[in-house]
Amino acid sequence: MLPAGRLETFRCDNHLPPQKWTNSINQDRKTSLLAWEKETGIELVQINGQRRYGGPPPGWVGDPPPAGTEVYIGKLPQDLYEDVLIPLFQSVGKLYEFRLMMTFSGLNRGFAYAKYSSHRGARDAIAALNHYPVRQGCAIVVCWSTQKRELSVDGLAASVSQQELEATLQRATQGILSVTLHASPRQRQAKLAVLKYSSHQAAALAKKALMEGNLRLRGSGMRVEWLHPDLKQKLQLWEERAPASQVQENKSLAAPKPLALPPAVQNMLDHLNTLRRRQCLGMPLFLTKCIRVNPNGWLQFWYQQSPSWHKELLCRSHN
Repeated sequence: MLPAGRLETFRCDNHLPPQKWTNSINQDRKTSLLAWEKETGIELVQINGQRRYGGPPPGWVGDPPPAGTEVYIGKLPQDLYEDVLIPLFQSVGKLYEFRLMMTFSGLNRGFAYAKYSSHRGARDAIAALNHYPVRQGCAIVVCWSTQKRELSVDGLAASVSQQELEATLQRATQGILSVTLHASPRQRQAKLAVLKYSSHQAAALAKKALMEGNLRLRGSGMRVEWLHPDLKQKLQLWEERAPASQVQENKSLAAPKPLALPPAVQNMLDHLNTLRRRQCLGMPLFLTKCIRVNPNGWLQFWYQQSPSWHKELLCRSHN
C-alpha cells in the first residue's frame, strides 16, 4: 500500500542504521513501550513485518470504517514506537487501527498507517499532524493513504476456466470481489487473471498465498503482482475494442464478474470509469501541471481530463 502522490524517499536526523541500534537504546525504548502497554492494557500484535493495534479496537461495535479513512505517516524516527504514536494520533480522532511497519532488528521502518472511525478523523489528522515535530529537527509527514486492492496473475494454463478459478479463490482467500480472465500479454497459450479484493489487507494475504504456491492453480512460471495501472488500461482498451462475438465465444474476455457482492465505488477514479462506460466514452487522457507552491506546503495543480472536463485541485506533496 502506498500513499497517493509522487514517490520520494525521506530521511530525518533520527534515522538509525540497523548496525547502530545499540542494546542500551533498544532497552530504553522497549522498557518504555512495555510499561505503556501494561498501564493502558493495549495489546499490540506483530505479524508479517508490521505491529498492529485494533482493527477493530476493544469495544468497537458495527462494521469497519469505509474506504478513505486511513492516513499514511512517514519520516518517523526509527526508534519511535506506539507508546508515543498512538496517543498522538488518538488526540485528533477515534482510531480504528494503527499499523507500524517493523524490521527484524527491532527498528520501525520509518512509516506507519492510522485508520480512523470516520473521514473527518482522517482529515483532522492530516490537518493537525502533517509536519508535526515529534522530536527536535524531525517533523513527520501525514497524508492520505491509497490502498492497492487488485492483483494480476500471469502464466495460468490456457485450460483454466473462469468458474474453476473463482471456486479456488473463494475457498482459499477472503474478500474476493471479482475475477477477470484475459489472454496473457507475455506468454503464448497462457492466461492472465485480474483479481479484485475488498481491502488491501485481503489482497496482500491473497498475494502472499499465491506467491507461496499455497493455491493449486494450473500454470507454469506464474507471476503474481499488484495490478499495474498501465496493464489495467491496456486490458480495458482491449475489452472495448474486442468484437462482441469474440467476447461471447470466450468467457475469459468478459467484463469483471461480481462474486458475493458487487464491488463498491471506492474513489473518484471509479466514479469516472463508471461514468465513461455509461456514456460509451473511450479511455480518458489526463494532463497535469503544477501552478503554484504555497508557503504553507500546499501545491496547486491544474489538471485536465480529455475530452470534456477540467478543474483545479489543491493537494499536499507527500511520499
